[in-house]
Amino acid sequence: MRESVLCYPPRGPHEFVHTMEGYRSFTEGSVSRGLIQFALPILYTNVLQSLNGSVNSMWVGHFLGESALTATSNANLVLFLLVGAAFGIVMAATIRVGQCIGAKDLGEAKRVVGTGATFLMAVSICMGIGGLMVSRAVLMAMETPSSALPLAVPYMQVMFLSMPFLYMYVFVMSMLNAAGDSRTPLYFMLLTVAVDIGLNPVFIFGVGFIPRLGITGSALATCVAQGIGLVALIIYLYSRQHPLRLRRHEFGMLRVDWSIVHRLVLKGVPIGTQILVLSMSGILMITLVNRFGVDTTAAFGTAIQLWTYTLMPAISMGAAVSSMVAQNVGAQNRHRVSSIVRTSVVLCTLLTGTFVLVIQLLDSQAYSLFLPSGSHALDLARHVYPIVAWSSVFLAISTVLFNAMSATGTVIAPLLIQTLTFLVARFLFAEILLDRWQADAIWWSFPTSSALAVVFIVLYYKYGEWWLTRKAVAAKSLDVL
Repeated sequence: MRESVLCYPPRGPHEFVHTMEGYRSFTEGSVSRGLIQFALPILYTNVLQSLNGSVNSMWVGHFLGESALTATSNANLVLFLLVGAAFGIVMAATIRVGQCIGAKDLGEAKRVVGTGATFLMAVSICMGIGGLMVSRAVLMAMETPSSALPLAVPYMQVMFLSMPFLYMYVFVMSMLNAAGDSRTPLYFMLLTVAVDIGLNPVFIFGVGFIPRLGITGSALATCVAQGIGLVALIIYLYSRQHPLRLRRHEFGMLRVDWSIVHRLVLKGVPIGTQILVLSMSGILMITLVNRFGVDTTAAFGTAIQLWTYTLMPAISMGAAVSSMVAQNVGAQNRHRVSSIVRTSVVLCTLLTGTFVLVIQLLDSQAYSLFLPSGSHALDLARHVYPIVAWSSVFLAISTVLFNAMSATGTVIAPLLIQTLTFLVARFLFAEILLDRWQADAIWWSFPTSSALAVVFIVLYYKYGEWWLTRKAVAAKSLDVL
């Protein structure tokens, strides 16, 4: 017999309500108001994180040149690929904790937190060691320009050393989101970004006893900032006696519970594979871009930097939808799931379109932030961004639906749709038309494949088996995660 979605029987709902006082529940009240209030701090957090990366790219692009910017563009895509699977575990843990909070089972939520933290730490160490070993080989396989390769390898290796800090930082912030707290991650992202931005010029150019490290210094600044942010966040949560913290007598929950790991892996691997699919797509596309030289790759890297901002509403709304739907699954509030999804699609589409339009109106002022004046890559970036960026509107719709389905335990169909559209169709479109359209075939593959993904995911949302999953949830007969 399948377990109930309630995880384990609640251990004292009155005690749960008291301990969770001050943290947001999404199982009642206005959907639109709750969504906006919860999603906006996540949006600000993601914008800050992207701003951090953009400022780093500005230092690299302006003072170290197009080759250095090309190096970071290639290295960051590989890093995103190799951490994708672990982030799937983080997302699965977030959904599980949200379900248990919705079911008022704080004890099980803490067990997920303890096991998830230990398991992810082990995974991050393995990923870091593996990344150090394969950095050069992967970059060479991507046809990274020869002028950028000597810069990309050490940059990537330092970033891999920061994996444990990155994984745990993201994990802790995700657990807070699962509990309905999106403001605390915002405050500590402010701290992390400030430290990273301040340390970048220090490590890149050297100050006093600190030697000039060049592009490696940019990676080291990020590593140090993430470590400081993580330690400060943990100290703060214990000082405020956060409900999800593990108290001294609960440290035994840090021992790995393999039944929890099994559930997290079962759902986390497909979710992580979705991220891997997007990463593989990016690597395949930049491999095609690299054929056209450093200027084209630098222009593409600049367009991606700006495109990241246009994706922020979709990423933020998707995270909010995931937590909100998970809580309502745990509380058996099936009727609110559809309302959350509809509201999210409308808000996310409007926000994304606004972001795209604002950046496009800025035109050369935006591109010149990352590229030196007079660079041929400026004109190329001006051509690339409008084509690529408007695909964000399609991505906004698909991201909301993908996250809503994942929060109910439906992960295979979204994975198949993403693989077919973002990986297979996008690459084939560009490869087939590359000789005829040159680099334009690459740029136009983004909106084409994104529109195709929306068609498939909307059809599956309306007619697919995930509706059967929701009916089972409503009947309290299925453990969705």
